Amino acid sequence: MASARQPVLRTYRPSDHDALLSLWSRCGLLRPWNDPGLDIERKLAHDLDGFLVLEVGERLAGTVMAGYDGHRGWVNYLAVDPAYQGQGLGRLLMREAERRLLAAGCPKVNLQVRTSNDHAVAFYRHLGYHLDDVVSMGKRLIDDVGEWLLWRHDEIRRAAAQFLRV
Repeated sequence: MASARQPVLRTYRPSDHDALLSLWSRCGLLRPWNDPGLDIERKLAHDLDGFLVLEVGERLAGTVMAGYDGHRGWVNYLAVDPAYQGQGLGRLLMREAERRLLAAGCPKVNLQVRTSNDHAVAFYRHLGYHLDDVVSMGKRLIDDVGEWLLWRHDEIRRAAAQFLRV
């Protein structure tokens, strides 16, 4: 385990699940229209390398999900426990996410921040991010609240089961 002063950055493990959901809740990232457990399953089935957690001592203190679709990199679920904010841990998580995306050949990183989250906007600006001249649009293809079982086809279940056996 990490010492109380030295953070340890590593990929997500299934044993992190409950602590991760608790962290996301403390950081205000959860919304009723998203199922965070499904978001975790989807990430595990697609790309484990971009799913990072940060431990301080024995506590899960931070997380980020990064991915590359061949055109742009994306960052989601960046969170640092409020008790550890202001210590450079968010910067550390973003630096590693960016390093991994660059190693995959990613030319540009995109992320979305709720317009009401001035603190996050200021944080990303400090890291060199800027507002793009675009409109962010979305369309829900799977209703996580009501019909998410339709998405959980056999291929995804097999991939998650294989990961859990590792």
